Order: sequence, then C-alpha cells, then structure tokens
Amino acid sequence: MSAPIFYLVEGELDDVAVGDVVDVQGTEGHHARNVKRLQLTEKIDLSDGEGKRLRGEVVELLDDGLRVKVRQIQSAHAGTEFIVVQALAKNDRDILGIETATELGVSGVIPWFADRSIVRWKKERLPKHHAKWKNTVVAAAKQSRSALIPTVFDLHSSADLAEVFEEDSAVGATVLILHESAEQKLSELLKAQKSELTGPVYIVVGPEGGISPREVELFTSVGAHTVLLGNEVLRSSTAGSSALVVLKTLLGQW
Repeated sequence: MSAPIFYLVEGELDDVAVGDVVDVQGTEGHHARNVKRLQLTEKIDLSDGEGKRLRGEVVELLDDGLRVKVRQIQSAHAGTEFIVVQALAKNDRDILGIETATELGVSGVIPWFADRSIVRWKKERLPKHHAKWKNTVVAAAKQSRSALIPTVFDLHSSADLAEVFEEDSAVGATVLILHESAEQKLSELLKAQKSELTGPVYIVVGPEGGISPREVELFTSVGAHTVLLGNEVLRSSTAGSSALVVLKTLLGQW
C-alpha cells in the first residue's frame, strides 16, 4: 500500500533536502499521530500541494505530531494541464464532479454559474461555498495520494469564462465543450490535434439542463470546440471525469 500523504503550509518544504528532518504538526500532525496512528519507521509522504513530494519515514513521535526524515524528493511530472469548468448543479453533483476530477489529476476547477444552473451561490455565502469546494479537492487529493491539490478558482459567469477562454486560447490553451449535439467525438479531435495540445486543456461541463445555445455560441466564438463523448448522455457529475479518462489515455499519460 502506498504511504499516506500530508500537506504542509506553502513554503515550508522549499529548502528541505534529502537527509533533513521535518516536523509535521498542527492539523496534519494531529491527523497523522492520532487518527492514522503512524508509528516509528513507518513510511510517510509530505507535500506542498503544488506537486512537490517528499518521501520519508517517521523517526520520532511528538506530542502534537511526528518528526520525519526525508529519504527522497520528487516533483510532479510535466504534462498537459487539465482544468475542469464545472457548472453548479443540484444534489451536490457538482461536488461529486470535482471530487472525481481531483482523483484523476486535474490541476484546477472553476465553479461556473451557467444559464441553466438551478443552484445559485448567493453573494453573502460565496466564501462558504468556495470553502466547501476547497475542502472537497483537498480530501480527494489526500485520498488519491496526490502531491497536487487543484486550485479552486472563484465563481465564474459565462461572460467571465469567455474572457478567460479568449485570453488563454491565444497562448495555446484548448477549450473543450462537452455537448450531446456536437458532431465530432472527443477521441477524433484528439487524434487530429494531438500535436497541437501545447497548453492547458479546459473541460467544460454543463448543468442538468445542458449548456445553452447562447453559451455554446459565446464560447465557440472565442475558440472553443464542442465535442461528443459518445451516444450516452452523462450527468454533470460524471461527464468531466469521463472526458479526463479519454484525454489521459489518448495523450499517453495512462
């Protein structure tokens, strides 16, 4: 079984070298010491949440955590960066969508208030909703032993997204709109444009009622592509992850 992973605060691992010792304290230390009940000589991974992974072993049990000796330092492999644009959806289907996307290795998730989103984030509750998404991706990253915690961006409107897509497409990004009426399959587009995927890939997942014609026109006008996953119509909670599986397989990451 792979070693459990614990995340330290930003910058805490910057100057750590092989052979150094690192104290794991605070919330993560409590979890490692009192929940996981790690013991001396047990293997443990530490990460900054941005791709850096320290592999080590427990050399001392502290009152409020553990002391770890670093045996190896790794960095996340360079590759295509995936960002899921997840429309707000009811019954926590959006939460399920970003949870599984995190387990599959996305680098970021964007909450999207789409034209047909039933769920709304009221202004006064934005911090609470954002924190729920953040907690979801942190838990999913930990469960999947990932050294990368996806960035949870601020809530975007369709107009906000169009600006992001236009700006990033100009510097090599690819925007894929998952749409049941698309004429080209995702696999076909990848085979035709695989060599052109030099920047991040945005995967746009609509709400329960689908992406509106207005939004499709808006996004395609700034360079997005509509793609079809298959004959089945997938839910908002599963479409993004299904697309990630296709992308990672055909791009040779799996």
